Amino acid sequence: MRGTPARDALDGAITAIAAAGCETPRLDAEVMLAHVLGVGRARLLSDRELSVEGPAVRAFQNAVRRRAVEREPVAYITGTRGFRRLELDVDRRALIPRPETELLVEAALELEQGARVLDVCTGSGAVALALKDERPDLQVSASELSEEALALARANAERLGLEVRWLHADLLDGIPDDFDAVLANPPYVADSERGSLAPEILRHEPAAALFAGTDGLAVIEELLCQLAGRPRVASVAIEIGAGQHTAVAQRMRTAGFGHVECRSDLAGIERVVLGARRR
Repeated sequence: MRGTPARDALDGAITAIAAAGCETPRLDAEVMLAHVLGVGRARLLSDRELSVEGPAVRAFQNAVRRRAVEREPVAYITGTRGFRRLELDVDRRALIPRPETELLVEAALELEQGARVLDVCTGSGAVALALKDERPDLQVSASELSEEALALARANAERLGLEVRWLHADLLDGIPDDFDAVLANPPYVADSERGSLAPEILRHEPAAALFAGTDGLAVIEELLCQLAGRPRVASVAIEIGAGQHTAVAQRMRTAGFGHVECRSDLAGIERVVLGARRR
């Protein structure tokens, strides 16, 4: 029995995903069908003979249901997410890496040869692994409170063949004071913003990696408080939420980082605050 033409399957999926209110129904459907069929998106769109048949029919139907009905993120459905030059395994144990988080990597690429770097709240390991991939000379470590997320990060490192030292810790607690730079993508969403988050985030991504008190700054404040007592750390870069840059910059200066600057993401939001100690 001949299967359903891929283009027809795509059209049906796009209609269902769009009706559910998802922002990018065509892209979502194409990524999921390409994943199910094991082909690239280019072939999906160019090969008129391509069809969906056998086990792929049920697999694609299930993927569309998860996206349209459960509003599950595409990255969790396919189990992968691209970040910088890497293809990472992702699941509900950790946040899905976002493009704006690449700003942390870009900031760390400016570090001196052989610098010792700690990636705090590493999640899937995206920042630490991308940095080690692009700057193999750096001594990269990463810490994470969630043992489940840390297991995911370790698995990504092993599959990619990248050497990172993994540490189970709550921010800097119990970690030796032997780093030149600290990077962090900590929880920074205010509790009051829960209702404004997309279903994809609120229903599926780990809440512990998202929310940080009434103003979203609880974890950042604790990290900077710890860094205030670690003068050997010469620089820090922290990802923040929209509108938090002034408060975080002030706290960073209080922690001893005399030179502070902000860098914006592609949407123009001040997304990363960088601090350096005056020497």
